[in-house]
Amino acid sequence: MAHAAGRRAAADYLRQLLLKPGSYRETWQKHVVRARQDSINQLAVSEVLARHMSAVSGTDEGIIKPHQLKDTVSRALSGRLLSRSALELFIDGFGFTGDETERLWRLWNGTASISVLSGSRAVPLQAEQTLRDVIGPRRHQTLTLHDHVTVGADGRIASGRTIQVIEAIEGGTDRIPFLYDTSALTVEVGQGCAGLSGELRQVGPGVFATEILLASTLALGETTTMEYATTFRYPGDPDDPHEREFRRAVMRQLENFDMRVEFHPDRLPTRLWWATWDGVDGPVQTQEAATLDVQHSAQRFMRSLQRAVVGFYWDW
Repeated sequence: MAHAAGRRAAADYLRQLLLKPGSYRETWQKHVVRARQDSINQLAVSEVLARHMSAVSGTDEGIIKPHQLKDTVSRALSGRLLSRSALELFIDGFGFTGDETERLWRLWNGTASISVLSGSRAVPLQAEQTLRDVIGPRRHQTLTLHDHVTVGADGRIASGRTIQVIEAIEGGTDRIPFLYDTSALTVEVGQGCAGLSGELRQVGPGVFATEILLASTLALGETTTMEYATTFRYPGDPDDPHEREFRRAVMRQLENFDMRVEFHPDRLPTRLWWATWDGVDGPVQTQEAATLDVQHSAQRFMRSLQRAVVGFYWDW
């Protein structure tokens, strides 16, 4: 029997599969009159599963009606009761890929090596709405993201290097939004990038948005690898708590995320934690002690993130 935490993790990942743009979401949205962007219509999902069960039976006798599956769907997606039979029904009904199916079962069985985190929010609702108004609808999804951060001998974050693989979910995608705070000093683009749009727009207190122009325009379903580096300026005291942390906020969904923080050998932290926050403006929610390797660095990998803020913070 799956551990409760494993069932919840599998349910989180199942919701993400059904919400992300693509064939799974399109399959259940066909049965919705008016779909909401960040909400799964459980009756529509029940319709998909009921039709699958009818097709498998090959007969019109005893056809399952969607409303008969609504409680099963509700319990499964909430993580309250994701049984083996329910998970099998979702996998078969939506035709998840082999990798996705394997990941669902590993999570369901409580495998700790895969981390899935689904939070309630990453930024305040007002800032999220402002951001949508400024940058418009999303035209890409991130397949992998790697953050490598270095902390200098002065105790301040010196630079960050990001490698990001994206996939176009709309044809003609030639740019992606880039958010940063007032601590960012320079952004230098590399592989897969043509430059910055030059348009600077404020989307929240101390938070600004511009766009990274892609080296080539992507057709629907095309992917590209991007690389860019950021340097920072922190004029205050390095002992300030806000200057002893590096975080990544995920407003929607992000899969295959890796963060590494590396410290100068002359300035090593006395204590280091991997943590989650209650939004960018909220307190720490969870934390676990982290240790440095022989390269004076710590690393964490997350299989999937949704509406969450994660990262490292430390003491000197």
